[in-house]
Amino acid sequence: MKVDRLVSIIMTLLDKKRIGAKELADMFEVSPRTIYRDIDAINMAGIPIRSISGVGGGFEIMPEYKMDKYVFSSADLSAILMGLSGLSSMVQSDELVNALAKIKSLIPADRAKDIEIKTNQICIDLSPWSGNRNIRPYLQMIKTALENSRLLSFAYIAHHGNKTVRTVEPYQLVLKSGHWYFYGYCHKRSGYRLFRLSRMSDLQIKKETFVLRDYQKPILDFEEIIETMQTEIKIRIHKSVLDRVLEFCTYDHFVPDGDAHYIVNFPFIENEYYYDILLSFGEKCECLEPSHIRAEMEQKIQNVAAVYSS
Repeated sequence: MKVDRLVSIIMTLLDKKRIGAKELADMFEVSPRTIYRDIDAINMAGIPIRSISGVGGGFEIMPEYKMDKYVFSSADLSAILMGLSGLSSMVQSDELVNALAKIKSLIPADRAKDIEIKTNQICIDLSPWSGNRNIRPYLQMIKTALENSRLLSFAYIAHHGNKTVRTVEPYQLVLKSGHWYFYGYCHKRSGYRLFRLSRMSDLQIKKETFVLRDYQKPILDFEEIIETMQTEIKIRIHKSVLDRVLEFCTYDHFVPDGDAHYIVNFPFIENEYYYDILLSFGEKCECLEPSHIRAEMEQKIQNVAAVYSS
């Protein structure tokens, strides 16, 4: 159960006075059953919400109730502030500023210091150290297009460097594994696609609007699929790239080999992406087995050498 969704439901009820379960479910992209569970949780937290049946019915906070600032624990408020503050580092909007202000207004004076300490214990900064400078302005443009149901056009670099021009109906911004994407209906492909912002250029918000379609969220969890595709290969690495190799497997995959090297059972899929990972370690990494992957690595290294010797 997401605390930020519960807070958002409370804020919505304070703002709209009364709202139906279906409208709340659509707003937060969950099932009506989840909304009913959320309402039960809010009631158990001490905020009395009643259900009005019939035409024009829905949920509402009981009129005589005044929300107590102590209904949220220090941990609740700290978690919400951390999430909102992290998002605001990349996406600037009046809504985020207002949400932060509302949450801060719920902090009792006698708990302000404790909540500040807890909030500062974890820093969420989504802005990159360096890299593509278009990401931040593109996020704002896509957010604007989402809010106004406006078409987006852009040039896109897909796999193998193929460049196409796309017109897309935007439906969702996605942050996955440190990279920003947006999900939308692509007119060129006549289907839903996930686009990585760093591969986009010449992004423009079109004047044309579109009618929202019923759509399913993109599948973002490929862990089970990847596990069925992966095999383990044996590589020998120098300790100087140990920190980088740990990005792809845990330390229990490593066996010391002398004072300066490790033998690693490395998770691998036979495609260009994984070969490029091994190549990125340079002379600090040697593929030991299986033999056919070692042979493929030798060929790729020779191809790279040929570029510099020509």
